[in-house]
Amino acid sequence: MLFPSNLDLLSVGIAVAGIGLLGFVILFNNTRSTTNRAFFYFALVSVCWSILNYSYYQLPASDAALWLLRSVMFFAAWHAFTFFNLASAFPDDQYRRPAWHTFLLVPLTGVVSILTLTPYVFERITAVGADGAIGGVQNGPAIPLFGTLVFFLIVSAIWKLVRKTLRAPKDQRRPYSLMLSGMVLTFILLLTFNFFIPAAFNNPRFIPLGALFLLPFVVMTSYAIYRHHLFNLKVATTAFLGFMVTVFTFVNVLYSTSASEVVINITAFLIVLIGSIRIVQDTLSLKELTEELSETNERQEGLIHFIGHEVKAFLTKDAGAFASLSEGDFGELPETGKKFVEQALAESRLGADSVANILKASNLKKGTVAFKKEPFDMAAAAAAAVEKVRAIADRKNLALTFAADPAGAPYTFMGDKDEIADHVFRNLVDNAINYTPTGSISVSLKKENGRIVFTVKDTGIGITEEDKKKLFTEGGHGKESMKVNVHSTGYGLYIVKNITEEHGGTVRAESDGEGKGSTFVAEFPA
Repeated sequence: MLFPSNLDLLSVGIAVAGIGLLGFVILFNNTRSTTNRAFFYFALVSVCWSILNYSYYQLPASDAALWLLRSVMFFAAWHAFTFFNLASAFPDDQYRRPAWHTFLLVPLTGVVSILTLTPYVFERITAVGADGAIGGVQNGPAIPLFGTLVFFLIVSAIWKLVRKTLRAPKDQRRPYSLMLSGMVLTFILLLTFNFFIPAAFNNPRFIPLGALFLLPFVVMTSYAIYRHHLFNLKVATTAFLGFMVTVFTFVNVLYSTSASEVVINITAFLIVLIGSIRIVQDTLSLKELTEELSETNERQEGLIHFIGHEVKAFLTKDAGAFASLSEGDFGELPETGKKFVEQALAESRLGADSVANILKASNLKKGTVAFKKEPFDMAAAAAAAVEKVRAIADRKNLALTFAADPAGAPYTFMGDKDEIADHVFRNLVDNAINYTPTGSISVSLKKENGRIVFTVKDTGIGITEEDKKKLFTEGGHGKESMKVNVHSTGYGLYIVKNITEEHGGTVRAESDGEGKGSTFVAEFPA
């Protein structure tokens, strides 16, 4: 086994994968947020520093090990800077950095980080440890500059967080407190295991585990960002699942028995990690698309509602005017003019009813319909609904009958009489009339198994299995329905379903197929 029981590598791999995924999750959730970008930069530098910090202690003392040590210091400088940058930006979406950050601090950090790669910070190896690793190095003249810069950045970042915590209202301090707690815990771990133990006990055993010591700050900061609603918890759950898969893939590296297996398994680990990041990005894109579609739908529904109300008002006024003309309020009309006015009146009322259905469906969907529930005679309501449409059935020469089983009387029901009579009973009978070119429609009411059952059976065009799936849906139409009823809005049965269910009932449609008629059944608790 190439890495026998190497829990160090496993722990660093888990920490690196976790920090990296968290960074990408928060960045992708809102790439325009200054805080999210600052956290991503901090996470990215943390990953690089952690990998180099671990790798440096795995190599024997050599020029390569010295270069790795210098690289660790290079990223340490930027690590301190990104920490300061994050503390400055948190929790703002649009943070504008002071000019001295851009024109002084960034160039200074860049110069110092480049110096760490030269002998000006670490000149040469001066001692080799018992395990063959670097035991000591000769400091260069620029090491005080490096130390001063890092100390300034870290202390300034801490001060910024403390000041923001104290200035925040009491009910908004928790995110700042979380970030501070994570930071304090991380620095206690780093000071203890990376400085105190190595210096006091000459034991560098824990130095390669720097990535683990960063986790408290990274996790608590990401949670603090979540508390400020800067990223989505559902997306974080997707990232966590990706993280778990990545960890299990990384375990294969530990049990590699040859160099070729190490290369293959590390490659697989990187592919899975990149794939997890991609899945998180796609999940975020889907979330954003869903939110955009939801906002678009809300705007469209608002526009439809506005237009619907305006159109309904005009049609109602037109219907009122035509009704006055038809009834002779402005004098007797000639026979040809009277027929024209009656046709216009019927069309205006039909148009107003269609718009009313659309508005009703919209209100039901938004949950803004208030039902006035009180006891009423359901048999009388059903009979009245049938009579309201009898004239339409007569014009089509359809036989329309209604019968209430006397054995079930009384048919007293607690509900909204107008909603059930006008939008359930009448809609179902109206629907049967519209889709029955010839024949008959029989309407019945009875009590059965503790339910009040309202049934409308017709000899119309029937319903195919494919069309059954669209019934009772918002704006749903059958494949051939528009040819039979050109005025159909597709909202009538949707309204029936919603009102019936609001009263604790159910509605269903039955048919033996195309051309074999239909039966609609609405059941209510007796």
